[in-house]
Amino acid sequence: KRHRYRPGTVALREIRRYQKSTELLIRKFPFQRLVRKIVKDFKTDLRFQNSAVMALQEASEAYLV
Repeated sequence: KRHRYRPGTVALREIRRYQKSTELLIRKFPFQRLVRKIVKDFKTDLRFQNSAVMALQEASEAYLV
């Protein structure tokens, strides 16, 4: 009979793994599209430095994970 972990054990292990890691979990281009779509509601014709989008992504993922 195959070993099964108790409910939630694997989920907790996954949570700890992602909280320890530093790599980005959301793909860069879809995140960039989302940022541009949200900002367009406030002001059109805005330009972004790549580093600004990366900073937003880092902060978002730190908050979400």
